[in-house]
Amino acid sequence: MSTSVTKDSAEGSSRSTTSTTDHHPPPPVQPLSRYESQKRRDWNTFGQYLKNQRPPVSLSQCSCNHVLDFLRYLDQFGKTKVHLHGCVFFGQPDPPAPCSCPLRQAWGSLDALIGRLRAAYEEHGGSPETNPFGNGAIRVYLREVRECQAKARGIPYKKKKKKKHQIKAAANDEAKSSKQAAT
Repeated sequence: MSTSVTKDSAEGSSRSTTSTTDHHPPPPVQPLSRYESQKRRDWNTFGQYLKNQRPPVSLSQCSCNHVLDFLRYLDQFGKTKVHLHGCVFFGQPDPPAPCSCPLRQAWGSLDALIGRLRAAYEEHGGSPETNPFGNGAIRVYLREVRECQAKARGIPYKKKKKKKHQIKAAANDEAKSSKQAAT
């Protein structure tokens, strides 16, 4: 009995000396960025979606079809009104009255979600070659959603292109000014 008391007191004394002289306090833990927090939440949500499938799907069995089903599943939680072809407000950017058209996930939200899940997949050990979030079918689906929502709202989506002649003109102007400075 006295040996256990001696052992405890010896350990206690060694802890107190190391904590004051040898041991530095741990650095403060940095909170996750908003992006990292959202990525973690999205990853956990997708994992839970796979577990709830009948039968449950493991991440190694996950394919782009599971990802597409997940995106369609998320539509029920969307907040963006997407007018159907038969709706009187189809193609109007600011409809004057409410309608019964469904709410969907906005294209931009889905696009950002796929980007976060694609990064999370690779961070969790998946290879870029087998990443179901980077599959071409996902890109096609997102493009179709973007075009459909743009038509329904009457706002065409146009990708901004860099004008090559402006870039070349700027390079030529720099070359001329450097030649003039040299002479």
